[in-house]
Amino acid sequence: MTRLAVKNAQAIGAGHSFVLILGNAYPINVLKTLRSVPEIVSFFCATANPAQVIVVETDKGRGIIGVIDGQTPVGVEAEEDIKKRREFLRKIGYKFS
Repeated sequence: MTRLAVKNAQAIGAGHSFVLILGNAYPINVLKTLRSVPEIVSFFCATANPAQVIVVETDKGRGIIGVIDGQTPVGVEAEEDIKKRREFLRKIGYKFS
């Protein structure tokens, strides 16, 4: 996974950025800890979905201006879908109420 993170970081080629790839973990479970790191100013993406990074280049260098995360929605959640999603979030420790 380290090689994949390095490969992606090199492809992005933007200064003051990093790529973190997790295995067997939910990204939302690590965000609280990462947010406590003062050097990290913002997050563009925490997902298990395929993502694309939007990079812009100027005479000063390259920078990330956004991330395309996920695909076009296929529908709207029904009450049963909402219940399942909330139960899942509680199960992985992300949502407690």
